[in-house]
Amino acid sequence: MSKSKRRDDSTNMKTRQDGLELLSCNGLTRAEIRRLAFETGFCQRASGKIDAPDFLIHLCIQSIQGTVSHNDLAERIHLQTGVSASRQAYWQRTDQACVRFFRSVLEQIMASKCRPGEMKPMNNRGGFKRILLHDSTVIKLPLRLFKTFSGVRNAHTQVCNARIQGIYDLLSGSFISFSVDPYSKNDQAASLEIPVQPGDLVLRDRGYFNVGAVAKQKQAGADSINRYKHPTALFDPDTGQKINLLELLTRKGSVDREVLAGAEEKLKLRLIAVPTDEETANRRRMKAKKESNGHAPSQELLKLMSWTIFLTTIRDGSMTFEEILNLYGLRWRIENIFKTWKGNFNFGKVHNVSETQLHVLLTARLIMITIAHERLFVPLSRQLQREKGKVLSLMKFMRYISQNTESLTQRLPGSSLLEGRLYSGISRYCTYEKRTRPNFVIETRNILLATGTAYD
Repeated sequence: MSKSKRRDDSTNMKTRQDGLELLSCNGLTRAEIRRLAFETGFCQRASGKIDAPDFLIHLCIQSIQGTVSHNDLAERIHLQTGVSASRQAYWQRTDQACVRFFRSVLEQIMASKCRPGEMKPMNNRGGFKRILLHDSTVIKLPLRLFKTFSGVRNAHTQVCNARIQGIYDLLSGSFISFSVDPYSKNDQAASLEIPVQPGDLVLRDRGYFNVGAVAKQKQAGADSINRYKHPTALFDPDTGQKINLLELLTRKGSVDREVLAGAEEKLKLRLIAVPTDEETANRRRMKAKKESNGHAPSQELLKLMSWTIFLTTIRDGSMTFEEILNLYGLRWRIENIFKTWKGNFNFGKVHNVSETQLHVLLTARLIMITIAHERLFVPLSRQLQREKGKVLSLMKFMRYISQNTESLTQRLPGSSLLEGRLYSGISRYCTYEKRTRPNFVIETRNILLATGTAYD
């Protein structure tokens, strides 16, 4: 074999190995990826020209750069591995078996990311093992997919959308679940699907509030903090009489007491309500009127907006309203993550694809986002805090990664990514400026420490 041939083979092998490092920290060797490919039907014979690991790795990398064309995919794999296959061959392989293959890889990644050693023992009043943030984001799809995913339609226009549901554990910095659903499946419909465990705390937007879902979580040993959703029926646990919430708050001002929630469920919850300032109340009223879609909010609802009202399963009276409010405020983290994806990872950018191609594309992006967030951002955050006393910004870091995509294929934590110029650049350009007001990360740490729920 000539020297140039050996050099080309060596380069191709290095590229393949660099790409594989994206997945190897999750236990996904080439052999394991091939096993999943055969199990899902993506591969049916060992001698096929299209290699499952190469197909997976390169499609995932290209997915966060925007449009993924089969022609570009074929060219890139040929350039970096020396394997030549037509664009038609790659198009034919993007079928339902491909969807199953990519989903199985994502499931494997998410199942392998439990890192109990990274969390300190919990104690005191909070003691939560996980703090689960559940939210959704909407992305626009090609109109050809309207029949499958639905969307918004009126006499003049129609728009096709999909709803991405994500469940994120704040303490470990890990996503534990994703789903790609039709737009018509709203947050209420998804409220019963969160997989909770004993010791969890669930934080969700008011749109998810459902007494039956809260009861189900409590039966599983999980707590939740929920904003009151009007007109949820509340009853006195001693007399069984229905509570007029507006009259109660007007008379008492602030309230911290037990109630029974739900006309049918009668679930015992803790009601906490404190008056808010008039500026905040008026801002809420303006938002409610703007989002009313032609149905004016009731006067009772508008008046209730003068209070911040929570219904929670946390019965410990020593946990104050301020601590409940601060804990609930942590749910904004997942909204910030979704915003970061859309702004830097082209998550909402979908070209005119079929339904099958859409599922492959979105799953590939979720694979890359999960790896970038949990295998790069979280470990780097901890190292920068430990070594330099700096706090890594999620938005700045993901923007840096999106502009330097090849860095993802070079090294992962545990190798030279955490040293040299790349580490120096991330430390300099992707961290928060020093300032008097605490940034989000420091505020989160302080809130958790105040409630006895510490994390690394």
